[in-house]
Amino acid sequence: MTFPGCASPLLRIVVVNPASTPGEERDAVLAEQARRSAALRIGLLESGYDLVASLPADVFLPERIAQLQPDMIIVDSESDARDVLEHIVIATRDARRPIVLFTEDDAPASMDAALEAGVSAYIVAGLQAERVKPVLDVALARFRREQKLLDELAGTRQKLAERKLVDRAKGLLMTRYRLSEEQAYQRLRSMAMKKNMKLAEIAQRLIDVEDLLG
Repeated sequence: MTFPGCASPLLRIVVVNPASTPGEERDAVLAEQARRSAALRIGLLESGYDLVASLPADVFLPERIAQLQPDMIIVDSESDARDVLEHIVIATRDARRPIVLFTEDDAPASMDAALEAGVSAYIVAGLQAERVKPVLDVALARFRREQKLLDELAGTRQKLAERKLVDRAKGLLMTRYRLSEEQAYQRLRSMAMKKNMKLAEIAQRLIDVEDLLG
């Protein structure tokens, strides 16, 4: 996914709200949620961001996020957001996105659970319109840095796996044709060039043939 610059107005955002709370305090909860939603919407609009949708945290959330393909997800949950995060983790499992959580829950356990779930920014008592843009900028920058590290780690693991394949293929050639390690490598390299394949790909083919023949 290609993200615009931190201050770009092209950032497409989905806001996720918790499900309504039944009971005697429902009206008060709804009133507070409306206030928070208004502050968030004002902050997003004043910053020029594209508010794609405001969605409830229900079982349909993963499907909706997959359809909308937002650049960032904002969770507005005044209290315990574990249920909300559970749906979002499922929704972003195959395509990571920066996640910002605005909440009034300052419990360390809740913060740890949110960060473990992949939240880029956990903001307590900070949902004011003027704070929205700086918070999103920091969250996006942090997400991009983490994504770069993950990409580098994946690349390192891939190179290590390919090296193991090449080493095993070299060993097979050395044993079968009584070659030195350098001779085996050059033969493997020559085969890859003739087939217009990567060294690791031709190595995998040799290994597969050897395993097939026993």
